[in-house]
Amino acid sequence: MTADVDKRGRLESDPFDARVTASGTVLISRGGRLVTTVRGKAAERLAAALDRATDDRATQLLLAKATGHYKH
Repeated sequence: MTADVDKRGRLESDPFDARVTASGTVLISRGGRLVTTVRGKAAERLAAALDRATDDRATQLLLAKATGHYKH
């Protein structure tokens, strides 16, 4: 099922990057540009999920879903 999520390989060719700040905010960027900022409880849940991610593909899927760009 996971293979069908990113049929065009966009998450590999143009990956998301995430940075958790000291205040707990998660900054998600792609291509050097800030895409979205996640704060509060959602940021706590996302940071915990990123820590549990088993590989880069899982990380990329989490970040894509957090940005809302997972359907493109």
